Amino acid sequence: MPEYEFREMYVPRGVSRKDAARMLTDEAEYGHWELDRLRLYPDGSRRVRLRRRIIRQVRATW
Repeated sequence: MPEYEFREMYVPRGVSRKDAARMLTDEAEYGHWELDRLRLYPDGSRRVRLRRRIIRQVRATW
């Protein structure tokens, strides 16, 4: 079963949809994050949860 680490982000209501998409795209490209959950509130603010897979190194025994 894969393990993930999560990161919560808050996008205020004054941020346009285009700017929010650009911000999330940057996180995906440079930080290897993917969108896990996005919640849009009635006032226009957004709460975003990103995730990325944790890759564990297996120690080699000689």
